[in-house]
Amino acid sequence: MTTDQSQRTTETPKDQPAEVSNWDIVNHYFDIAADRIDLRDDVAAVMRSSYREVQVQVPVTLGDGRIHVFSGFRVQHNGARGPYKGGIRFHPEVDLDEVRALAMLMTWKTAVVGIPYGGAKGGVNIDARRCERHELQTVARSFMDKIEKVLGPTRDIPAPDVGTNAQTMAWLMDEYGKLHGHTPAIVTGKPIALEGSYGREAATGRGVVFVLEEVAKHLDLAFDTLTFSVQGFGNVGSWAARILHDKGAKLVAVDTVDGSIRSDEGIDPQRLYSFLFEEDGDINDFPDSDAITKEEFLATKCDVFIPAALGGMIHEHNADTLNCKVLLEGANSPTTPKADRILTDKGVYIAPDVLCNAGGVIVSYFEWVQNLQHFRWDEDEVNRRLEKIIKRGFREVAEKSAADDTTPRVAAYELGIQRVVEASRTRGYIP
Repeated sequence: MTTDQSQRTTETPKDQPAEVSNWDIVNHYFDIAADRIDLRDDVAAVMRSSYREVQVQVPVTLGDGRIHVFSGFRVQHNGARGPYKGGIRFHPEVDLDEVRALAMLMTWKTAVVGIPYGGAKGGVNIDARRCERHELQTVARSFMDKIEKVLGPTRDIPAPDVGTNAQTMAWLMDEYGKLHGHTPAIVTGKPIALEGSYGREAATGRGVVFVLEEVAKHLDLAFDTLTFSVQGFGNVGSWAARILHDKGAKLVAVDTVDGSIRSDEGIDPQRLYSFLFEEDGDINDFPDSDAITKEEFLATKCDVFIPAALGGMIHEHNADTLNCKVLLEGANSPTTPKADRILTDKGVYIAPDVLCNAGGVIVSYFEWVQNLQHFRWDEDEVNRRLEKIIKRGFREVAEKSAADDTTPRVAAYELGIQRVVEASRTRGYIP
């Protein structure tokens, strides 16, 4: 449960998320971009607000034999450019404001990379890490049963997010199918056995790497000798680390909720992944590395820092600690506005979340297309198409950033908002 504002301290510890919400962060950049493109106040009000917000009760009997009542949310922000699209997260801090913010971010994200979707998001305020598999299945099916009326393969298509995965999507698809018949296109990020797409699991991390390839060229950095640190070693962080490692870059530090490690000789991310997730090891005991504090992790010198955990992890109290040249935002809203200014003033190049982590939704789009037409591309085809789209997005953002003398983040927001406004105006939603 979210801590009451009156109980919060006035200073955020360096190793904790900032007390700045995703809603505050996304709206901050929306306001800047809307002002720069002279968006009328009434049009801005339409662009900021959500088309539909659903909150449902999810009562579940857990292992203690008691009924626990969770809250589930689905927010459909804007569908002017296509069906609503966005993940579903299972996390104890999920609330309506967070889901609103992430839904809005998805609207701009899909527009920035030019895929025909709107933006949505969903979640249940349950701690997936503390639940048994059968409990998570019950939560997923109950949640789908409550929100299926606002979903559909041409209306709103969920996907995995924090605390959910391909298995969760399989449960959601199956529950929807009980009411509507076999409908694989209702969710993306499914297992391969249930018409998922090759390359989808690694897509967000791979997209981060594709963006870094363009950043390296943009900044004239030698890609194959880069050193990097990863904050968060879940799906996004672990895949980005493994792909970068295979391309010759060196992983020097990793931070997770359970601890942090560093090695100047380099950490093998595939070995670390196996140690953590297949052998159930403790990261602090990982061989050939030193356990360090989270503050020491943030201060580790590297070329590239990849925040791939939760929002607000880089904030005004720790941003100056970072010792990197490039910040690649694998997570959503990992950097607060004050931290963004601190890092920009230090000369750090920030590849913003609204572009950098769009690989997941791009390949979700591919999966949806494959499901609708009942065929499947091989993984090389998926990766080739992903590379083309996300690198095109990078170039368009970089060109606008240079032309308008603004940061890549603000340029990306401007592009996204302008494209959604154009679609809304063409449909006749706004004058």
